[in-house]
Amino acid sequence: MGEPIKFDIFFDYQCPFVFRASRLVEAVRRSGERNLDVTWRYFSLTQVNSKDEGWTVWDAPRDQPVRGRLAFSAAEAARRQGRFEELHDALLVARHRDRADIDEPGVIDAVASDAGLDLERFRRDLADESIVGALARDHTEAVSRFGVFGTPTFVFAGGPSAYVRLAESAADNGVVDVFDRLMTVAAGEPRILEIKRPYKS
Repeated sequence: MGEPIKFDIFFDYQCPFVFRASRLVEAVRRSGERNLDVTWRYFSLTQVNSKDEGWTVWDAPRDQPVRGRLAFSAAEAARRQGRFEELHDALLVARHRDRADIDEPGVIDAVASDAGLDLERFRRDLADESIVGALARDHTEAVSRFGVFGTPTFVFAGGPSAYVRLAESAADNGVVDVFDRLMTVAAGEPRILEIKRPYKS
């Protein structure tokens, strides 16, 4: 497979384009033709879209409903068990395939159970107020260092980054070619700032 291709993806569980990107990554991994080393990093679209200056998703009161915060916290609780990948994929599937409301604690609990997490530890970590610190760290770095504005944003070794919207979920046929073309433009040619296809609604 050759040398690992390392990159970060800033994501929000609510974003359908993140789900499509995750399917592409998984299909490329399954192909065995590329060695991908992906780090999934938190980025809150709720924070980006907030009009309340000074308010943050991570500092908002725990009893205030905040879109997306619970799923980020759940992912970080899974990371503390070394099970991030399992819950990450399960949350994306629950939200975008099964249309579950991942802002509901009962849904999160069920997804964590199905993913095989230690539920007692998971619930304890989820209740830890410091759990949102990872979201604060990733989101702040995304904005200040990389200029991230939306999800998914790929950040490649050496600094090139690209906001990527796939038209549909990746199928197994041809995924490596799609990925290679993405790498050629997004990582290999930083002079191309934007390509946007016109479309009719």
